[in-house]
Amino acid sequence: MTVHPLWRPYETPSQEETDKAFVAGREPRTADGRVDVVAYDPAWPATYARVAGAVREALGDVVVAIEHVGSTSVPGLAAKPFIDVDLVVTDPADEASYVPALERLGYVLRVREPWWEEHRMLRLDDPRANLHVFGRDAAEPQRHLLFRERLRTDAADRAAYAALKTELATREFGTVMEYNAAKSALIYAIYERAFAADPAHPHDPQPLDR
Repeated sequence: MTVHPLWRPYETPSQEETDKAFVAGREPRTADGRVDVVAYDPAWPATYARVAGAVREALGDVVVAIEHVGSTSVPGLAAKPFIDVDLVVTDPADEASYVPALERLGYVLRVREPWWEEHRMLRLDDPRANLHVFGRDAAEPQRHLLFRERLRTDAADRAAYAALKTELATREFGTVMEYNAAKSALIYAIYERAFAADPAHPHDPQPLDR
């Protein structure tokens, strides 16, 4: 069996596992059971540019790479109105090298996951942004870029993802994690198609029903 180097098996963490990652000890619950999904805003790229510029200025050489990811990075795609940003640093576990400087910009450390590629997530309220911090060797930022490019270039996958997100926004979810879990099967399928289309890496299909 040959699989793409960025392939991961299908899995969704439990709410208990998710709660463990939150600095506050528990994932915030949605206020009214709804997750806000809005139409694409053409201002999102400019908002990302401001966010990225401020992070680069605050951290200097600590920044190895920074990218706009998630649905707000895909023109025309409906999304939760938070700019998702991947920040790559040398060592995410060395929080002293980046967290205090980001806190001075208004960020708050929300998530700490040393067991998952040393992932950290900081939240900014104005503009609304989620800053995901990973190390140089982490696979997840590479997966995010592959997924972003797939949605930017494949109209069918982009439409299917938009339709699912819009439909899920009409349902009630206790947490954003529950909403994300409801998207996970389609996300896995889109990754499968992206892996299969990558000429640089052979990939034997790994469908969920195998």
